[in-house]
Amino acid sequence: MRLERAIPEDILAAVRAPFAAAGGIRAATAVAEPLGLYLDLAGEGLRERLFLVQGPGREDYCLRPDFTLGVALAHIAGGGAAGRYLYEGPAFRVAPPGTDRAEQFLQIGLEAYGAGDQAREDAATVLLAWRSALAGGRDDLALVLGDVSLFGAFLDAIGLEPRHAARLQAALARPWRLAREMEPAAERPGGRLARLLQASDETEAAKVLAEIWALAGVSPVGGRSPAEIVHRLSARGGGAATLDPEQRSHIERYLDIAGEPREALARIAKLAAGKAFETVLRSWAQRLERLAEIATDRMVFRAAFARGFGYYDGFLFEVRSAALGEDLPVAAGGRYDSLPARLGAAQSSGAVGCMVRPGRAWLGGGA
Repeated sequence: MRLERAIPEDILAAVRAPFAAAGGIRAATAVAEPLGLYLDLAGEGLRERLFLVQGPGREDYCLRPDFTLGVALAHIAGGGAAGRYLYEGPAFRVAPPGTDRAEQFLQIGLEAYGAGDQAREDAATVLLAWRSALAGGRDDLALVLGDVSLFGAFLDAIGLEPRHAARLQAALARPWRLAREMEPAAERPGGRLARLLQASDETEAAKVLAEIWALAGVSPVGGRSPAEIVHRLSARGGGAATLDPEQRSHIERYLDIAGEPREALARIAKLAAGKAFETVLRSWAQRLERLAEIATDRMVFRAAFARGFGYYDGFLFEVRSAALGEDLPVAAGGRYDSLPARLGAAQSSGAVGCMVRPGRAWLGGGA
């Protein structure tokens, strides 16, 4: 496991300072967390980036790739609807092949739960991450903004069926999957397994998959059962959106929009009309008013922007360094209002958070 370079104490102190000023309860999270939760949230594609370990009851666990899920579980266990949590500690991700990225690295962050003014809380979260990232010494930072919920409201405004809109919204973070969902039905690859599952009872299909594994001598480690795989593939295999040419054109025009935030959002506003759509757009006007300390030439809104972790369901952002490139964000975060309920919370009133990588914020740091 490749470790991150040692970060100078003065840099760490500077990056920590904005979080200390923001305030919150110090959160303690487990280093090893249930593997299935991450795969449910981010998909099987995340598996190759995770360090797998075995839990005390021989369950499948992974070393935490970030802190949001662990803090959410701790918040739910506390039984409250509101709370602000600070964290600092190591996170772990397998480096992509052919790279020399650190696989154990320091993260500092904040997660906030509550029913306050969401636009105000969102802007405060961005500014916290921005100030902390700047404290590392880089002068080449830029802010990338996006919104999963705005895409969903847009799809609703152009009359897309809710189940189809949900599929497209869920695919936003995976360009290859979104492109497949956008293809005309006649050109979309059906997939033999998907067709088999659509035509079969899930219990029977799971037995067939188990038999295939047995014949091939496959014994999956750290993975899902045949029944779990069949259920997920079955859910993904059916119900693909069938877009008419006008809907497809509207969506393509939406996804192509990128630029200075106010200008980009004005272009988006011209594409459709609807109460929910206009409400989300108004919330962006409020956010941008509160981000005035960040120069407009350092901000861009990208309609197609999304992050790989599947829990984001609203506004989201990354702070990037020109020297490091878009694949190595210095800071990131966003809104994930639905996550607590997905994890079993009895009550939830909104959630937003951010993290900073001090090793990347540091001018002398890197991957």
